[in-house]
Amino acid sequence: MTEAANAPDVAQPESFAFTAENLAKARAIIAKYPPGRQASAVLGLLDLAQRQHDNWLPRAAMDAVADMLTMARIRVYEVATFYTMFNLKPVGRYLLQICTTTPCWLRGSAEVVAACERKLGIKMRETTPDGLFTMTEVECLGGCVNAPIIQVNDDFYEDLDARSTEALLGALGRGETPPPGSVKRRQGSAPEGGKTTLKEFSFSGDPDARG
Repeated sequence: MTEAANAPDVAQPESFAFTAENLAKARAIIAKYPPGRQASAVLGLLDLAQRQHDNWLPRAAMDAVADMLTMARIRVYEVATFYTMFNLKPVGRYLLQICTTTPCWLRGSAEVVAACERKLGIKMRETTPDGLFTMTEVECLGGCVNAPIIQVNDDFYEDLDARSTEALLGALGRGETPPPGSVKRRQGSAPEGGKTTLKEFSFSGDPDARG
């Protein structure tokens, strides 16, 4: 039996139902697919259910999605256990997804992990006693140019080091929401210190040939 179907160490709610607002969103997601292909909406509906239920998926939510899509429940469990974006047990208010893939590691992600462990007193896949933080290790988040990166719920915090990581966690712990993006306030992936090339426009030749 899959982890999703079993999960003996997690207190499971007896039922789950989409709110009226999320039910409308679910139907809109399903409507994107042609008749007979409604199962293609499973990822979208599971994500919607997880967001409604404090960022984790109870078995009742997976069952509700399966019934809504006329899918065998085991098929939905298979999807939920395959993708690491789905949480099958409760997580903290702030889910810290720390990238440790090669680009982030080369830029100091080990120091970022150590800072989280030191500041929060937990290891990977653990939650702080106050229920505020859960820390997980993930593969590439797709922002290598601004490594190292922590994804906090839906927000990316980039260009981190040990000091800025501890400052970020402190702010979150106080209920603050620091602006996402580069903690060094870089614009996108622009170089630190401003432009180094193409600082001014230069043109020579026939002005009518500029195009």
